[in-house]
Amino acid sequence: MADQTHVLFVEDDDVIREATQLALERDGFAVTAMPDGLSGLEAFRTNRPDIALLDVMVPGLDGVSLCRRIRDESTVPVIMLSARADSIDVVLGLEAGADDYVTKPFDGAVLVARIRAVLRRFGHASGGDRGSEAEPAATGGILTFGDLEIDTEGMEVRRAGQTVALTPTEMRLLLEFSSAPGTVLSRDKLLERVWDYGWGGDTRVVDVHVQRLRQKIGQDRIETVRGFGYKLKA
Repeated sequence: MADQTHVLFVEDDDVIREATQLALERDGFAVTAMPDGLSGLEAFRTNRPDIALLDVMVPGLDGVSLCRRIRDESTVPVIMLSARADSIDVVLGLEAGADDYVTKPFDGAVLVARIRAVLRRFGHASGGDRGSEAEPAATGGILTFGDLEIDTEGMEVRRAGQTVALTPTEMRLLLEFSSAPGTVLSRDKLLERVWDYGWGGDTRVVDVHVQRLRQKIGQDRIETVRGFGYKLKA
């Protein structure tokens, strides 16, 4: 397991849990599968996985609450699994700190592709090999925007001199904005650059992450350009 990417999978449906675990293991992942949120939290704390897949509707501690507990302790990537694409559960999961979501029923190949896309953003290799490193999203020096400082080499952000804790996805999003201040970036472009989507994705993922980022760096720092996207105020 030490040489493999370790996935924590929390799902209460026995058939889905067992079938998905087998599919992921065939693709080279090491999987710890748990049937409820409380055992999932214990497994997370014991095993410290590289990524967590959390079904929204699990007993004991639901997936959204489990995501919040994980995010309180770690920036490990989290993908939520939801049975309803138009459900408020999707937004709740993203607001709780999830990096992405997949709608059930899902195709195994699609799930693996999304896992690998997230892992690439976080600097992990895919499947059994963890030897490669992700390319940095930006290089060079300190970028300053008002009271906001972005250290693109140390991957640190400070606001009014105070360190701002960002998840890797939030950091990559901020780096995209800071690489082109004043330039409007569409939601589709951000999905492609930050979430590594080579296909159409749900723009709610972008909207919720922008909202979370605003709460940390200042509500007025990122401007909404209606009908087009977002831009960082220079």
